[in-house]
Amino acid sequence: MLILALDTSDLRGSVALLRGEAVLETEFHNTTEDYSSWLLPAVSRVLAAAGVELRQVEVFAAAAGPGSFTGVRVGLVTVKAWAEVYRRGIVAVSRLEALAQESSGDACYVAPFFDARRNQVFGALFHRRGSELERLEEEMVIAPDQFINWCRAKTTERFDLISTDPQGLAETPHWPSRLTANETIEVVSPILAPRIGKIGYQRAVQGLLIDVLALDANYVRRSDAELSRKGPAHAG
Repeated sequence: MLILALDTSDLRGSVALLRGEAVLETEFHNTTEDYSSWLLPAVSRVLAAAGVELRQVEVFAAAAGPGSFTGVRVGLVTVKAWAEVYRRGIVAVSRLEALAQESSGDACYVAPFFDARRNQVFGALFHRRGSELERLEEEMVIAPDQFINWCRAKTTERFDLISTDPQGLAETPHWPSRLTANETIEVVSPILAPRIGKIGYQRAVQGLLIDVLALDANYVRRSDAELSRKGPAHAG
């Protein structure tokens, strides 16, 4: 099964082509170029390097957020167009879930987070159940120290922290005191399209595909336009 995976929810996005769970090609967005102009040429380069045509792709997997409004929209609109033209299924993957799946820890819980700007992080808490992850409550945008306190309130057990942006938490005033409790942050690469593709493959095998109409973004944070109308939102 050929899977094309996209992550455009962060400035450090990526594209990956997989056959099953084997990654064939990957390209990283290491430029300031907008996704609206970078994405299609990047996909073409990845497909060409693997000797594959877009019509041969059987499943499209895309990061559905949280992240940049513009980036997420570009990725999802593109995947919707391909799925409709080639009549293929889609898998929408949370970027936080993909990040959590990168954890090499062994705690019962894993807490992924990454930079959301404005002195906030996108974060979530997942319960490990074998090889599966079950999210506790909704994903959030929240101040880094509040995120840790929220996780601590949800479980008395140890949890593994994992991030592409550890400085958001490690630079908070109370972090040095937490190190005495053996809390550390596993730092991983922001190139998450390969993991998104693997999750896409697993769900496709299980028949958990969605159609074009069901594909939706999870921005978590309200847009600037909404904030100006309604005032700031507070994560709880």
